[in-house]
Amino acid sequence: MRVGLCVEHFDPHRGGLEHWAWQFAREMISRGHELHVLAQSFACTGEIPELRCHAMPRCHSRAAYAVTLEKRLGELDLDIIHDTGAGWCCDIYQPHFGSREALIRRTVSILPKPLRPMKSLAIRLLPRYRRFAALEARQFVNDGRLFLALSRKVGDAFVRYHGVDPESIRVVPNGIDCERYHPEPSGDRRVSLRRELGLGSDDFLLLMIAHNFRLKGLAPAIRVLSETRRSGDPVHLAVLGGGPSSRYRLLARSLRVSRHLTFLGTRPDSVPLLAAADALIHPTYYDACSLVVLEALASGLPVISTRATGVDELMTDGVEGFLVADPTETSAMAGRVRCLLDRSIRGRMGRAARQLALKHTFAQSCDAIEAAYLEIVSRRGRARRAA
Repeated sequence: MRVGLCVEHFDPHRGGLEHWAWQFAREMISRGHELHVLAQSFACTGEIPELRCHAMPRCHSRAAYAVTLEKRLGELDLDIIHDTGAGWCCDIYQPHFGSREALIRRTVSILPKPLRPMKSLAIRLLPRYRRFAALEARQFVNDGRLFLALSRKVGDAFVRYHGVDPESIRVVPNGIDCERYHPEPSGDRRVSLRRELGLGSDDFLLLMIAHNFRLKGLAPAIRVLSETRRSGDPVHLAVLGGGPSSRYRLLARSLRVSRHLTFLGTRPDSVPLLAAADALIHPTYYDACSLVVLEALASGLPVISTRATGVDELMTDGVEGFLVADPTETSAMAGRVRCLLDRSIRGRMGRAARQLALKHTFAQSCDAIEAAYLEIVSRRGRARRAA
């Protein structure tokens, strides 16, 4: 099939969606599809020589970019148009951020109570949010397109907030590259990274990977660290990500855990950090289907997260890790960390985590997307025959 993939940026080092698009393009080309990518910027395309790149101009707004995409798509003879949230002209709509309305509502809910009415009013009045609403009104259209939701809760949000016909939703969780992310066999990288952090063999390294520190729950993670340290547990928290950290450093100082918290900044590869860690903590307030959690599971790490991660629909509490209802349940999460101090429990959960990841590989996710393509093409063929 001739497939058009619409993204804003095609760059595996830029972020989760961008890396997914790059990986997806390679996989679909290997399956014999002709893949056309429409994006405003490209990187690392030399590694995919068969890729058809269509560089789009920089636009002053998302709506302007959507209009430009629509015009360019009309010039291409494509079998399938697959949009990831950039435009509105498509056969397959798969917003990797999930439902922006659900995300906005969740973001408001984590603000201090006195600020919530003000933020809600701003969302209704500010041009930026009104532009988002206008864009989504043309993306969530029941015109025969299929909507790919990364989790059931995202699919429910499509119906609740955007009026999507439930019959047009297909739940396709993120898949993970289990060859790139796997348990460390030799432990060499684990030793060197832990040495870099000043940790001994008996220290417990809790890893958090995030860029939006507020949304992904860094403040609760620091409070979990504080509770475990007060109990005398040898826990160290390392944070990989490039978000502003000053308010979180102040929080750690006020809780007297600054010495046990390391901000690693951004790094090109999370694999060595996952090899060095004993568990991942991801006390997120909202995720469509967290790639970070899947990467940790594939690496054989137990995960402590919330019911808002999207991956919670794949995990079983107490098997591959632990799930709490809400990021504010810091005492419960601290108790789960203490359970994982037991090497036998940690090892059992790590093995279960790896087995779960093997059931949700990137190839399997691509199988489901390819099936959606075939469904669209088949439906179109039936319509032509009926006419």
